[in-house]
Amino acid sequence: MSPGGAGCSARLLLTVGWLLLAGLQSTCGINVTAVQDPSLAGEGENEGEEEAENDSEVENEPQAEAEPDVSNRTVVKEVEFGMCTVTCGVGIREVILTNGCPGGESKCIVRVEECRGPVDCGWGKPISESLVSVRLACVHISPVNRFKYVWRLLRPDQQAIILANDSAILEVQRKTHPIAFQCETLDNNEVVAAVKFTVYTTAELQMKRSSRPDTDAVLVFVLTIGVIICVFVIFVLIFIIVNWAAVKDFWASKASTTEVQSELSSMKYKDSTLDQSPTEIPGHEDDALSEWNE
Repeated sequence: MSPGGAGCSARLLLTVGWLLLAGLQSTCGINVTAVQDPSLAGEGENEGEEEAENDSEVENEPQAEAEPDVSNRTVVKEVEFGMCTVTCGVGIREVILTNGCPGGESKCIVRVEECRGPVDCGWGKPISESLVSVRLACVHISPVNRFKYVWRLLRPDQQAIILANDSAILEVQRKTHPIAFQCETLDNNEVVAAVKFTVYTTAELQMKRSSRPDTDAVLVFVLTIGVIICVFVIFVLIFIIVNWAAVKDFWASKASTTEVQSELSSMKYKDSTLDQSPTEIPGHEDDALSEWNE
């Protein structure tokens, strides 16, 4: 055999060997996949489905737990407002919560806020006065320095005079003639309240005090008498309650005594009528007839 033919046969053998090895590997792979148990594959699929369901349940549970929190956060809070402390000017009022109060209370005060009424407060009264001086106060709330105050001296048929005092309190000495003042309360250059005062002279003040009826003494006397009567009635009721048995016996004996007296009087009346003879009665009738005929 020639060397060229030997080389070709060797190459042919190597090629055939590679083809056989490749065929064996392919057949072994097919057999391995065919030998696998189908039940194991089903269990694997079931386990995968169960794991997916468990994961979905775990994801849904936080959402379910979060829903009550959302409902708790959306509690409707109802608010109502209290009465304003003033009928004019500026005052304060309470803000009351009627739903969602802590501790299960039906109502609770949330805060206090400012409230306003009509600007004109009319004529006011001084906070203190004597025969010499008078102290006047503007309409304000705390803090006092939040507002600006303008005092004016009012004059009839003339322009008012603005005073230098810019505080909430003004002290005025009495003059020989009555004078009038006005105080304006400003918030951000807006008039929120205005009140007027009249400062009388010393003679006018004394005249007013003397002409004023002395109602205080009468009121004190009436109240004293009323208290005494109430105390007396209370003591009488207490005595009756404590000694109820004795009081009951007393009234029973008194009632029986009156009954006996009424029975005796009725018996005496019957006896007196029975004692009269029948012949006496016609005689009286004859006398009455004779008098009538005459």
